[in-house]
Amino acid sequence: MAIEILNPGLASSIQDRGRPGYYEVGIPPSGAVDLYSSLAANLLVGNDDGAALIEAAYMGPELRFTAPAVVAVTGAAMPVKVNGRSAPQWESFDIGAGDVLSFGFLEHGARIYIAVSGGIDVPLVLGSRSTYALGAFGGFDGRTLRAGDVLATGTDTGSGRSGRAVPENLRPELSRELELRVMLGLYDYRLTPAGLTALLDTTWTLTPVADRVGFRYSGGTLEWKERVQPFGAGSDPSNIVDAGYPLGSIQVPGGVEPIILHRDAVSGGGYAMVATVISADLDAVGQSAPGSRTRFCPVSMEQALQARAATAARVQRLRTALS
Repeated sequence: MAIEILNPGLASSIQDRGRPGYYEVGIPPSGAVDLYSSLAANLLVGNDDGAALIEAAYMGPELRFTAPAVVAVTGAAMPVKVNGRSAPQWESFDIGAGDVLSFGFLEHGARIYIAVSGGIDVPLVLGSRSTYALGAFGGFDGRTLRAGDVLATGTDTGSGRSGRAVPENLRPELSRELELRVMLGLYDYRLTPAGLTALLDTTWTLTPVADRVGFRYSGGTLEWKERVQPFGAGSDPSNIVDAGYPLGSIQVPGGVEPIILHRDAVSGGGYAMVATVISADLDAVGQSAPGSRTRFCPVSMEQALQARAATAARVQRLRTALS
């Protein structure tokens, strides 16, 4: 079976759960920005966790199927249509040969995930089918999708069926008012007490600069401590001698606009990381649309681990509900 791309939507790409293990050599994990929603989509159609699917931001694609399939759409709230008629979200449904899948306007959230029984069949690169567009590898020819592309699908195991739905209580809340839990450091000591207070007390607004590499916010100014410019560091007050960037780390060039680094971010550089969003909240970052208002809330390592355990338990409830 094949899927013809009639209209690619916006920033649509092939993703899976990512390629961990290469960050130390400059290759980010990539993978779905919202891992929970992508997993739900695959489970709905009977795929393995690591099956490749389509991620689209803000505007959905238009797809024509050449053979029958089971499909599911999760993530952001965006009306789903088959041949112009409404279809469900967070629920698997049948699609026929020649049918066209399309989408209405975004209502809440930012990114949708489109899974098809059998998964999207693209080559494995370093153990993953995820697209890393900056590196021009993975996914479909190492790039976002274009009109005229034809995607092959994998072998349907027959485990997918229509009518399977994610319970309401296991669907993510999509809010434009977020409280993101962060662990302070590694370089928060470079901020003055007033600068640290501003980081945590300001309600930051997500700017239109929000993609798979990073999410940039506006709303305040952070004060940095005076220092003698270190050898090997830049002149910006937030510059450091190069260091590695954790996934989810927050840097604030010039002390003006915090940037949360996400799945396709570079692995290191010369900006101080004043805090890091905990792993349990990275999906919420990925579903933030420009204009979302965000507070950074400091937590301890123990609290971060508790949040991780709670996320794992929720994933297990999802698996049980869809088994």
